[in-house]
Order: sequence, then C-alpha cells, then structure tokens
Amino acid sequence: MTRTKAEPEARAQVFTTRSEEETFRLAKELASGFKGKEIVLMTGELGAGKTVFAKGIAAGAGVTNTDRVSSPSFTLVNIYEGKHRVFHIDLYRLEREAEILDLGWEDFLGEGIVLVEWAEKLSLSVDGIRVQIEVVVADVGGDDGERRITINSLPIPPARA
Repeated sequence: MTRTKAEPEARAQVFTTRSEEETFRLAKELASGFKGKEIVLMTGELGAGKTVFAKGIAAGAGVTNTDRVSSPSFTLVNIYEGKHRVFHIDLYRLEREAEILDLGWEDFLGEGIVLVEWAEKLSLSVDGIRVQIEVVVADVGGDDGERRITINSLPIPPARA
C-alpha cells in the first residue's frame, strides 16, 4: 500500500492498494482510531471494493467475525456488534430519494459507526469521511488488481501534549 500526497486544504489522502488484504488493512487502520460515531460514505463502481473496505472498518471497530460482513443489497441495513456498533447501509437498489429517506438511516447517526455504500445516491448533505474507491488496474488472472482509494475529511488526530 502506498500513500500519495494530496492537497492539504482538501484534507484528503490517496492510497494505492494492490490486494483485498491491503484494502482491508487500510480500512481497519482507519477505523482503529474511531470514537464510535463516525459516518463513512463510500463511492465507487460495482466491484471496486466498497464491501472489502466495509469489512476492514468493521474489523477496526472490533467486529470479530468479519466474514459475516456482506453488502446489504437486499436487506439494505446490516448491524454488527463490536467495540463499536456498526450500521452497514447499501443504497445500490434504491432509486428514489423517498426510498432512501424511508430507510430511517439518520436514526443511526450518533448510535455507532454508519457505513454507507453507494453514498453518491444521497441527496442530503452529510458530513462524514468520504471514501472514493477507483479500479486502476482490473483483476487479472487471480491478481486482485490495483485500487486508488481517496479518503477525505479524515478525523483529525488529537493534539499531543
């Protein structure tokens, strides 16, 4: 995994991962510093690695069985228990804003870590950690390919005394 310097005023960091394990590890490291009330808004094409990233966040939040973390495309919301509760929401199958609002997902805000896949479907302005996952090199012959992961609005680490 490599880090690319981004514009400081954007508070963005860009990472390149070359396997699912690296993507998972990056997300786990990110979540290890979470306080338990973060919102993570994930975007990227189908198969880009949003669910792998969600598994890493869950692992960093103390969810022990990350094999159970799966894209909630049909159930729309999955809840995982760990050090912090994780609400995993998938907006892929929702087309209309009313459907998204009917989920009542905003009730989860402040109750745990809220992960939103297909966050580009949200028309509401939501402050959170924005994660854009792009396929740079597609999976080829058993190779996991390469992903560019841009993370905006990273939590500011506490000041050291």
